[in-house]
Amino acid sequence: MLTIAVVVAVLAGCSSGETTTAPTTEVDITGPPATGAGWPRFGYDAARSNFYPRATGITVKNVSRLERQQVRLPGTADSSPIFIPPNRFVVNTAYGKTIAVDAESGEILWTFVPDGIDRWEGTSQITQSGPVDDPDTPYLYSYSPDGRVHKLEDATGREVRSEGWPAIVTRDAGHEKSAPPLNLALGLVLLATGGYFGDAPPYQGHVVAIDKNSGQIVNVFNTLCSDREGVIDPSSCDESGSAIWGRGGVVVEPGSGNLLVSTGDGDWNGSTNWGDSVLELSPDAAELLKSYTPENEQELEAGDVDLSSASPAFVPPHFVVQGGKDGLLRVLDLTTLEIGRKGSEASIASAPGDTGVFTAPAVWESAGETWVFVANSAGTAGYVFRNAKLERRWENGSSGTSPVLAGDLLYVYDPDGEGLNVYEPGSGTRVANLPAGRGHWSSPIVIDRRIALPEGSANDHETGGVLNIYRLP
Repeated sequence: MLTIAVVVAVLAGCSSGETTTAPTTEVDITGPPATGAGWPRFGYDAARSNFYPRATGITVKNVSRLERQQVRLPGTADSSPIFIPPNRFVVNTAYGKTIAVDAESGEILWTFVPDGIDRWEGTSQITQSGPVDDPDTPYLYSYSPDGRVHKLEDATGREVRSEGWPAIVTRDAGHEKSAPPLNLALGLVLLATGGYFGDAPPYQGHVVAIDKNSGQIVNVFNTLCSDREGVIDPSSCDESGSAIWGRGGVVVEPGSGNLLVSTGDGDWNGSTNWGDSVLELSPDAAELLKSYTPENEQELEAGDVDLSSASPAFVPPHFVVQGGKDGLLRVLDLTTLEIGRKGSEASIASAPGDTGVFTAPAVWESAGETWVFVANSAGTAGYVFRNAKLERRWENGSSGTSPVLAGDLLYVYDPDGEGLNVYEPGSGTRVANLPAGRGHWSSPIVIDRRIALPEGSANDHETGGVLNIYRLP
């Protein structure tokens, strides 16, 4: 097993940086790192592929030389960082602070603190959401647990205030929570909601599409009482539940721009209530296009076996891999789905250890093969996707959060305090284990000869945390 040197530093400060627009040309991942590139959201792209298609500068030969710096944060970032070129990692914390960190020095450049944070900081009113950057403008977007989406200047953290911003996406932030990271596509900031730990009613899973310029809500799709428009008072709907809480949240299909979400326990009637289902929505979240619901939907709801513990993973050209608490990986063919019909899986495979999936897979196309990597509390596995089926090529017993494929290496964080494992993706051979403390849902990003990985769990209700930055010397 390879290990790395450890360098610990506690840094803080205040200054501002500058931004550039990420280039659109692809770079050979075997070459030098793609300086000037960004990592704008969880999963890297709007489809949440967790695949970074550029060079990182980190290889099998030099990964053992990485050195770690620990940056102390004024909050716990229980999600994935983003990277804004030329030099900023940005994280969102459990209580809605958004923090920019200099990728080279570890200095805290700015901290955005949402108004009214004293009302919920230190309580169970938390979020595991992550920010999204807009590479076409000097702005990023973040979520705070009072149910607001904020538009921030990415160079300074200064909040944009207007008629629409900040956007209010729930009428009951004490019961409705947004856990998944934000997404951005076709000029819309995309967000999904669910409930807090314990599923205390009333709440409904809903998808919100916000105009990135004005902050006006364009559409809302309510997965319970879906015949109603807009952000509704959750107590005004007869049903509660159907949370959208998987790490991928709102997934955007390449090409069509259609939206994919999965829902948790809740009523299903095939017309207005869509518990334990996969839903395909129009790009603006205005219309339900297709749906999938397991035949045993009632059994899943009765046993609290949410389908939405994992989000849909889009697999080209028109497939979805959907995990769940039951330890199954369902393969769906989007071309065959119909609204309101149960069943119709293309195939079903087992997750690692036949254990529930609470993570987002990584999808990787290489040498004519499509791979899907899945990690959970029982282990990590690599599958080849062929003929609408998942064929397991390798599996190990190392648990993990959402896998990330970058620079021909697979990175999987073990939240039990066993570090960040680095694998050769085709064989599953571990080539390095980088030190990292305990965590929950956070996952790494790998860019420009660096790795950024937060530690800690939002469920601990702490007001501090750690961002690990691993660098080549």
